[in-house]
Amino acid sequence: MGKLIHFVHQSLDGFIEGPNGEFDWPRMGPELSAYSQELSSGDKAFLYGRVVWDMMSAYWPEAEEHSGHEHDLAFAPIWRAAPKVVVSRTLEKADWNTRVISENAVGELTALKESGATLLLFGGSALASHLTRHGVIDEYQIFVHPVILGGGKPVFQQDRRTGLELTETRTFDSEVVLLRHRRTAAQS
Repeated sequence: MGKLIHFVHQSLDGFIEGPNGEFDWPRMGPELSAYSQELSSGDKAFLYGRVVWDMMSAYWPEAEEHSGHEHDLAFAPIWRAAPKVVVSRTLEKADWNTRVISENAVGELTALKESGATLLLFGGSALASHLTRHGVIDEYQIFVHPVILGGGKPVFQQDRRTGLELTETRTFDSEVVLLRHRRTAAQS
């Protein structure tokens, strides 16, 4: 059985983007970058909602042309090679080894997990909330960055309580804190 891991950067006040949609605040130091690459490499598929997909697919295919940052240079080839899944009602097809799921995301993603696939959901509060509500996410890796955005898009758009178990905390580069949780047995 595979699993679905939600991998997301958030501000101290719980937002994944600022009031104007800005995402220029995550701090990808060497330790966090190495952890991210380790988690992303291997036999995993990257999972996105359409909004995050639009951002990722506009940047990562040619990241080396836009950035000299060590993290970007190391992650770009991983991103291009990885199989990707986008959940969207409006996107019909996507490049870069990408499958589009337009209906029954819960059933389709559960079937992928049952086939042994490990999926990494990058960001995306609407999709993360939908999958949380239906018990599809197995593990949450929330990276809390030392910034207060004062508003924006919240990490979760939940309408009900979901119990989780803390399995790990870790500090990267003396500034970013990982809060790693898994669903409790009652939520499975």
